[in-house]
Amino acid sequence: MPITLNPNREKSILRRHPWIFAGAIHHVDNDPASGSTVELISSDGLFLAHASYSPHSQIRARVWTFIDEPVDKDFFRRKIKAAINVRQRLKMESLTNAYRLLHAESDGIPGLIVDRYNNVLVLQSLTAGSEFWKETIADILVEETGVQNIYERSDADVRELEGLKPLVGILRGKPENQLRITEYGLHFQVNIATGHKTGFYLDQSHNRHRVGEFAKDCDVLNCFCYTGGFSIHALAMGAKSVLSVDSSADALALLEENIVLNDIPANRHTSLEGDVFQLLRKFRDGNRSFDMIILDPPKFAPTAAHAEKASRAYKDINLLAFKLLRRGGMLFTYSCSGGIDAALFQKIVASAALDAGTDATIIEHLSQGRDHPISLHFPEGAYLKGLVCVKSY
Repeated sequence: MPITLNPNREKSILRRHPWIFAGAIHHVDNDPASGSTVELISSDGLFLAHASYSPHSQIRARVWTFIDEPVDKDFFRRKIKAAINVRQRLKMESLTNAYRLLHAESDGIPGLIVDRYNNVLVLQSLTAGSEFWKETIADILVEETGVQNIYERSDADVRELEGLKPLVGILRGKPENQLRITEYGLHFQVNIATGHKTGFYLDQSHNRHRVGEFAKDCDVLNCFCYTGGFSIHALAMGAKSVLSVDSSADALALLEENIVLNDIPANRHTSLEGDVFQLLRKFRDGNRSFDMIILDPPKFAPTAAHAEKASRAYKDINLLAFKLLRRGGMLFTYSCSGGIDAALFQKIVASAALDAGTDATIIEHLSQGRDHPISLHFPEGAYLKGLVCVKSY
């Protein structure tokens, strides 16, 4: 079933960007079903790609392949095997038994995320195309990984844009909701049924380790701490004290379990439930100070349309953090917002330091872990931005 593009709208496809927006399409033949495979044709009749069709989304088609080849079970098996081979070459299992196995567009399967938590796979289908092939893909995953347990966490808001309802539950086997994983020798409890994303922020694995490497003898403030990944790494590597702040009592309860799980003395750690923005102001007014502050907030700007409002929020928390940092202290600050690119994020942090009346230097740029690859043709895949800043005065 062909889709013909408007004149001069094939340029992004020729650059191998996988998204085709509704405005680029001249006409659609034969009313293809949601998620079915369509052939993309230029205005002068040339083949461009095979793609999945999404009639409800502004991203009307997502490319499966730029080659004129069948999109079938064998096609997806090749893609999945290639992704598995990459993770094996990266030696992920020498560092952790929890990592991303399939990273959507960057692994050639738009809309599909698969995370491995030891002997369980957690699958997230976000688009009409990945939904159409979900059962086939689940079968292939079992065959190629040997993992019998697959849990589905297709409950992200973006499914609504695809005309899809949220789905959560068992796809294969009998996975338990509560799992235990290991990361750089540390242990974490993960709830794959109710936890954020697919249960844990796997994209921050290496960055948590970096925090630990700088944390010795530091008083640490971990904001938006969730279940304490950064806190545990800091404590395990010799932090003097860690204060972990989050608005979720459930997340903090799991953090306390992780403290016990890693045999960390309770007197070196404090959990505090509350709104981070309000608590940072309270700490400022109380003249609190820290050697290290970690800011890993939720997604303030999912798209560029939210960038202005999000920029104010990012500036606010970074400004307060600079005020709370001791001289020579380190700020690990992150943005996972797709609507805020790396250049804008750095400008926001610089402006925050200026308004805080301080100066700082960047000693490291951080991004998502290497199990979350970024296609050269899909810059949107580079969603996690991180800066490590040292306060000068």
